[in-house]
Amino acid sequence: MQIKNFLKNTTSSLTPVLAVILMTTMPATVAKSETLINGAGATFPQPLYSRWFSDYRKIDKSVAINYQGVGSSGGIRQLLTGTVDFGASDEPMNAEESAKAKAPIHHIPMALGAVAISYNLPGNPALKLSPETIADLFLGKITKWNDAKIVATNPGLKLPDLAIMIAYRSDGSGTTAIMTEYLSVVSPAWKTKPGQGKSVQWPVGLGGKGNAGVAGMIKQNPGTLGYVELVYAVSNGLPVASIKNTAGQFVSPSISAVTAAAKTSSKAIIAADFKLSIVNSAGKDAYPISSMTWLLIPENMPANKSAPLTAFLKWAMSDEAQKTAESLHYAPLPKEVRIAALGRIGKLKFK
Repeated sequence: MQIKNFLKNTTSSLTPVLAVILMTTMPATVAKSETLINGAGATFPQPLYSRWFSDYRKIDKSVAINYQGVGSSGGIRQLLTGTVDFGASDEPMNAEESAKAKAPIHHIPMALGAVAISYNLPGNPALKLSPETIADLFLGKITKWNDAKIVATNPGLKLPDLAIMIAYRSDGSGTTAIMTEYLSVVSPAWKTKPGQGKSVQWPVGLGGKGNAGVAGMIKQNPGTLGYVELVYAVSNGLPVASIKNTAGQFVSPSISAVTAAAKTSSKAIIAADFKLSIVNSAGKDAYPISSMTWLLIPENMPANKSAPLTAFLKWAMSDEAQKTAESLHYAPLPKEVRIAALGRIGKLKFK
């Protein structure tokens, strides 16, 4: 498909500022021969990336983008060893990981998502959980569903005398990094040990591979509680807890609640080179376990791949693509962040 037709279809729904940036930074041509671009990483945004890459294939049939959800740690590892062209993570690369890179790696924010506390109980009641209760659950201090701390925030619910099984990610995971960052913020005991990271030593429970693995464990085992990206809870018909935020409000994970978590941080996100956490953000409507997710783009990508991937990144910032994110229970990036990200994408340099 010719670029001018792509631009006409893509920019028609954009705000004037976004449309101008796309028109002035889009490459003039696209290679006619098919180009295969391989990526790997986070399972948190995998449903979104699968849809986006499929949709983009219809726009530019000369480009095929293949993505494997292997966890953020796996994606970073494959990127550093050069077995994939780009990576994906729900946590920015740390200094140690960046030092191993053969070329600078750019973090491009793609969308926002929520890590939901999901569970399997008779009747699947709508639960409200405080930060202290969540920490005690994952620390193994609360072992029964009718514990007084759970009952206290759920008056009127008849909770069963049933043992709680914790489900967590067994693989290195950005979803785990988000969850353990939240636990470290709200619980001094958790911050001391096990702490924060893509992989930690969980005090209790059983591990599952990927968000899909944890969701499957919850769905198949009554009494289980775990953490998954929201779309995995929704697609499996699992209930999600409302969590007490910094304003003292119980908020359930949703597009609007994740948007609220990022709304007040747009300038800070841009100033931090897009590598900013929005966990436990202020605001009465903010969902506290929210995060951005990033594609990791290395500067040593060859020209035959860097040009089409750059074109895809610009398309992903469009109103069309971001609305697709909403349909899959991800929140779109704030407009100011999208404009800044488009500017960064347009300035990417490849060796």
